[in-house]
Amino acid sequence: MSTYKVAHFTEIDVIDDGRSPLRPIRHHFGITTFGVNTWTANEVGDRLINEHDETDMDKEELYLVLQGRARFELDGEQVDAPAGTFVYAGPEVKRTAFAEEAGTTLVAMGGGAPGKPYEVEGWEIWSPMMGFFGAGEYAQAADWVAEQLQREEMQPTATVYYNLACAESLAGRHEDSLGHLAQAIQMHDDFRAMAAADSDFDPIKADPRFQSLVAGSG
Repeated sequence: MSTYKVAHFTEIDVIDDGRSPLRPIRHHFGITTFGVNTWTANEVGDRLINEHDETDMDKEELYLVLQGRARFELDGEQVDAPAGTFVYAGPEVKRTAFAEEAGTTLVAMGGGAPGKPYEVEGWEIWSPMMGFFGAGEYAQAADWVAEQLQREEMQPTATVYYNLACAESLAGRHEDSLGHLAQAIQMHDDFRAMAAADSDFDPIKADPRFQSLVAGSG
């Protein structure tokens, strides 16, 4: 018996953490072999895709501007992307995107690394932690991540260690935060500059060990 579902993207419930609203397309349809979500800008200039690459996960991504107009930055190059534009980014490409019109919507699609099965990640993994963050329950957020790592429900990537370090910093667990931040930076050097500008680390920014880490001497 064949299985199909039909939905207009606006019929799918929005998850909004105060930035660009996300519609969990993969979750809505119960897709298990690839990831797909949409991101919609409230205002002109809203960031639709956080700056990142997929080097540590070795994953390709494909974006489609569903409506509106976006401006991509791909390895520092500006790319104008009106509605109907596809943008492909290989794992090594540093990418981000901004809305040039209010209501601009991007479809973001990605699969597993070559030769490996697709693994759920992103918002579906982090949503419980973000709930703790939003409530100011930073110790609970850190405990939740640590539990997922212990149960092997979460891959120990640089992003995981960075987010864990953020929670620990805000929870007053400064030694743990410094240790996990060091792991994140060792795995992916981009987190060095990110940490330097991240207010989550304000509680430990005066620590010489933090300053050494973000300066590249730790």
